[in-house]
Amino acid sequence: MKSSSSSSRGDRRLSILSGHLAPRTIDKEGSGIFCSPTSAADSVFANVLRAPEDPILGVTIAYNKDPSPVKLNLGVGAYRTEEGKPLVLNVVRQAEKLLVNDRSRVKEYLPIVGLADFNKLSAKLILGADSPAILGNLVTTVQCLSGTGSLRVGAEFLARHYYQRTIYIPNPTWGNHGKIFTLAGLTVKTYRYYDPVTRGLNIQGLLEDLGSAPSGAIVLLHACAHNPTGVDPTLEQWEQIRRLIRSKSLLPFFDSAYQGFASGSLDEDARSVRMFVADGGECFIAQSYAKNMGLYGERVGALSIVCRTADVASRVESQLKLVIRPMYSNPPIHGASIVSTILKDRNLYQEWTLELKAMADRIITMRKQLFDALRARETPGDWSHIIKQIGMFTFTGLNTKQVTFMTREYHIYMTSDGRISMAGLSSRTIPHLADAIHAAVTTIV
Repeated sequence: MKSSSSSSRGDRRLSILSGHLAPRTIDKEGSGIFCSPTSAADSVFANVLRAPEDPILGVTIAYNKDPSPVKLNLGVGAYRTEEGKPLVLNVVRQAEKLLVNDRSRVKEYLPIVGLADFNKLSAKLILGADSPAILGNLVTTVQCLSGTGSLRVGAEFLARHYYQRTIYIPNPTWGNHGKIFTLAGLTVKTYRYYDPVTRGLNIQGLLEDLGSAPSGAIVLLHACAHNPTGVDPTLEQWEQIRRLIRSKSLLPFFDSAYQGFASGSLDEDARSVRMFVADGGECFIAQSYAKNMGLYGERVGALSIVCRTADVASRVESQLKLVIRPMYSNPPIHGASIVSTILKDRNLYQEWTLELKAMADRIITMRKQLFDALRARETPGDWSHIIKQIGMFTFTGLNTKQVTFMTREYHIYMTSDGRISMAGLSSRTIPHLADAIHAAVTTIV
């Protein structure tokens, strides 16, 4: 004779097989019988709190809900044409045609570390083809899921294998940085970076904060086009930072999301990284091809670690595989194939550099036009920081109340800290933005 418990389980199995599950009270005594909830209140996730919207993605959500014909989204970190449309580079379309027509290509899994050509070419792009680190096999590079994934893989490796578990990130920085390193198990601290008075670099505060960091601490550095401020150190200031970091045996971790996209020159935008590699010290470099090739949705990135010896680099790569394997197993093939096709073909590479410079130049032009428009309106304040800053973003200096006013009265959307994406502007929309800024600073203190 069956027990009532086994009979109950049998009935439940029959109910599942027949497509019906009779409502039962969830067993709190651990018998393993859990039934479908009869109402939302019975959900095992009923106590899960609603998370706040991502501050950047939330801007786009609010923008999409606004029916105004003059609305303007300056929150998203993606390039737009003069017509306000997303851009697929012509060189990317050419590379994709070559890939589609190559009948020898298959869809097999990539190795854990990714596409070999992509890794080699990515290291050369950021470090320079003649880099002693590359020639000496001191670099290990693994393909990752864009810049975010590259940072996360590097953070996981450091949490497992590095003796210092504290990382210093600039204040302010990209909103995801702190979350990435915290979730990896590192302790996140900040160093002064932006000076709200000058709207430039607080080099003295930066050097003081890193100077008081414990020996061996990790330091996150933006290779160029600092996000969100658009403020970069000069070469002389970079040299000051490098000397301090090396004197204290700090470990630099570069986030290179905008190589070529800031100045229009791939080499110019890599100079900070190459300064640190040239001195023979070790460093981490996270690369992204989202901006400079417009491959946002393809999620293409790389993590390069420069080591002291070739043997160490080889052992580091073996441990990176153990980080990646249980995380996402191996990376996707299509985006990396596009990048490697462009980087290894002389003609495609040359065309890419021209398209890249055109994007960078358009953003620089938008800076000049906005500055001129504010000056023409005699808008109170010194707005020269708009043309001094570089890259996709500008820290306008507008406060939260002014941002709210501009959204409410002019339907202009940006993050609450006053950061705007210059890539989202056009000659047509700049007068509207200038009017809004002028109204905000003359109306709201």
